[in-house]
Amino acid sequence: MRRTGVPTQADSRGRGRARGGCPGGEATPSLPPPRGGTRGQEPQMKETIMNQEKLAKLQAQVRIGGKGTARRKKKVVHRTATADDKKLQFSLKKLGVNNISGIEEVNMFTNQGTVIHFNNPKVQASLAANTFTITGHAETKQLTEMLPSILNQLGADSLTSLRRLAEALPKQYLVENFDEASKNEAN
Repeated sequence: MRRTGVPTQADSRGRGRARGGCPGGEATPSLPPPRGGTRGQEPQMKETIMNQEKLAKLQAQVRIGGKGTARRKKKVVHRTATADDKKLQFSLKKLGVNNISGIEEVNMFTNQGTVIHFNNPKVQASLAANTFTITGHAETKQLTEMLPSILNQLGADSLTSLRRLAEALPKQYLVENFDEASKNEAN
């Protein structure tokens, strides 16, 4: 076989080999580099990334209905407080609670020395189920804020916590002698 235009070099076995590095000794034409070099691949990669993002968005959507229905967004169920109240009232109705009228205020004492105060609440009770419900606007107050009117409602535990609170308060010392000032005003 005669080659033209390609210089050869003898390898260890005595065969001629083309300088291009082909082991068979045949010359291969060199291919031109792809158009645009490696830059031509970057838009394709960006396009595949964009396609993956679009695919992820489509997967997040939920198909509601059977075969052939249009894709729709996932339905979001909004739960309101009134719906929760209705469920609670339905459960209380099952227990057989009765309204207790004539209650002007309810005070619940906590271990931290605070009082949960309800003004004009709706009170319901079921003695068979040992259940009491208090419904209304609640305010959390310090025990010292409600002191004059709340003393007759305090139990033994609350009285001891009130004593602890009173001991924890700093004692106020008189800075001036007010007796002398009042004598001076009288003169």
